[in-house]
Amino acid sequence: MTTTPTIESSLTHLAVDTADLARLHRRLEDAAERDGVLDIAYTTVATPVGDLLLAATTDGLLRVAFDCEGHDAVLAALAEQVSPRVLRSPARLEPVVREVEEYFAGHRTGFDLRLDLRLARGFRRSVLAHLREVAYGATTTYAALAAAAGSPRAVRAAGSACATNPLPVVVPCHRVLRSDGHVGQYLGGVQAKERLLALERGAA
Repeated sequence: MTTTPTIESSLTHLAVDTADLARLHRRLEDAAERDGVLDIAYTTVATPVGDLLLAATTDGLLRVAFDCEGHDAVLAALAEQVSPRVLRSPARLEPVVREVEEYFAGHRTGFDLRLDLRLARGFRRSVLAHLREVAYGATTTYAALAAAAGSPRAVRAAGSACATNPLPVVVPCHRVLRSDGHVGQYLGGVQAKERLLALERGAA
């Protein structure tokens, strides 16, 4: 006699399959790490400004991306620009996820992470270095940032460096305002920038 599968039995079978897939993926992660073929590991973390994509090489955190950037598009770009050997690997990103969560909980005012800055070059990389000097809860302007980076007239270039910052939140370009005090544009959207500034004001 045959029996018709119930919804419950189908869901149970699905759960087993999902668990098996998770175990197989972890084995793939471990093998890739062991064999040295995992060039870019990534994961996502839920935050008050949406899910953030976190990607890292063995040199450090390489990319932080907002939902609005399109995570698949970001990963495709990394595969083209850096290496096609990209794999979801939450284990490698655990320290990064922990610090990001602590930041959004108001328990962390700075990140103690190694950074891989290969996606920024020249003046843009200099701007990123000076962004890291802007204190938690403080703000600066694009003009002041350009001057600090050694090119006082390069205000637009400083703005462009912020707009293309590969490591938003961790390298705090949200702390840069226009000279008139307006928040200006932001890679993750103006609302995300305002929320980050409000978070730091409230916790400082």
